[in-house]
Amino acid sequence: MNDLQNGNSELELIFSDSLEMSIRDFLNQMMIYNSGIKEIRTKLEILDEEFQTKYSYNPIHHIESRLKSIKSIIDKVKEKKLDVTLENIRSNITDIAGIRVICNYLDDIYKIEKMLLAQNDVTLLRRRDYIKNPKPSGYQSLHLIVEVPIFLSDGSSPIPVEIQIRTIAMDFWASLEHKLKYKSDNEVAEDVRYRLKICAKAIQELDTEMQNINNLIADRNNGSEK
Repeated sequence: MNDLQNGNSELELIFSDSLEMSIRDFLNQMMIYNSGIKEIRTKLEILDEEFQTKYSYNPIHHIESRLKSIKSIIDKVKEKKLDVTLENIRSNITDIAGIRVICNYLDDIYKIEKMLLAQNDVTLLRRRDYIKNPKPSGYQSLHLIVEVPIFLSDGSSPIPVEIQIRTIAMDFWASLEHKLKYKSDNEVAEDVRYRLKICAKAIQELDTEMQNINNLIADRNNGSEK
């Protein structure tokens, strides 16, 4: 609590009227977003464990999660030219709670999506497939924004959670591209952007070939069991 109050003028834009009560409201809201992460993460882990039990295979390599920083939240509200209030944060920012799911193969991405969205308490708000339609930079990932109810002592609260689902290779490219992009304040040079696109294309071909190899091995194993 004291860390939030120590001379941070940006935070004062969030908290109006009673500073103590507003900070409490803000922290409570962040707790609910964190609960949204836990809820979705638990669902994903259960699905992965079920796959392991039924098919001796885990479609999920690992899961990462994060809460957006206070500064990032404030900056995003300002970008939308809105007053920095709790209501505007709740109504206009949908990626405060974030989960990244790293899968082994391309097909696993869409399996996880299908199984998760089949659950009746998970509502899809937005879907962007940057695998079938990569960004101009070469970035690939499946982005979902879902809504899940969080049950509290005074009732339920629907919370949006952003989910990024990608392969190990896609995650490798995205992590390095991010580091290269933010090593300096300058724009990445044109030749570097071109080389990153070439790498992204190679990643795409690698994922496709690894999927084909996995399918071939699975078909042979199934044939030997007959």
